[in-house]
Amino acid sequence: MITVVSGLPRSGTSLVMQMLAAGGLPVLGDDLRRADEDNPRGYLEYEKVKSLERDTTWLPEAEGKAIKIISFLLPTLPSSFEYRVIFVRRNLTEVLRSQEKMLERRGQPPGPPAEMMAAHFQKHLQTVEQWLSRQPNIQVQYCDHAQLIESPAQTSALIQEFLKLPLNTEEMSACVDPDLHRQRAR
Repeated sequence: MITVVSGLPRSGTSLVMQMLAAGGLPVLGDDLRRADEDNPRGYLEYEKVKSLERDTTWLPEAEGKAIKIISFLLPTLPSSFEYRVIFVRRNLTEVLRSQEKMLERRGQPPGPPAEMMAAHFQKHLQTVEQWLSRQPNIQVQYCDHAQLIESPAQTSALIQEFLKLPLNTEEMSACVDPDLHRQRAR
């Protein structure tokens, strides 16, 4: 079984990965993308995930571990594995503001208009959630970002129950720092 943490970019997937690591689940990551101002506790990513569409030979490395895979790549997962997906849902306004701030800090030009991106993301989420519901080898637990920030102990318990693993939920909850939730929808 492979535990996958997924969602849109800037949706809180790194936080969930940090929680799983603190709870005792090994994480498949390579530290190539270092912690920065936008994610001061790190991204916990694995560079090979970017090649998932072309190369899945590395995927057995993820068995028994947690790995972060952006939602756009989920449909490329081979059906030869069993997956438990923790899919983080975050308010789209917050996602877009967070992305905008990250691009600004990096000195990169802003992306397309927020309305256009929101429509694109909304359509993508509907498509990927429908796809997930039809996969017999994938179980999904949706994780609401706002609920995670507000009630980390409850969310940690739900994740532990979903994964059916002896995770340390107190350590998982301790990872949540509401002060790092900087882009909030009004």
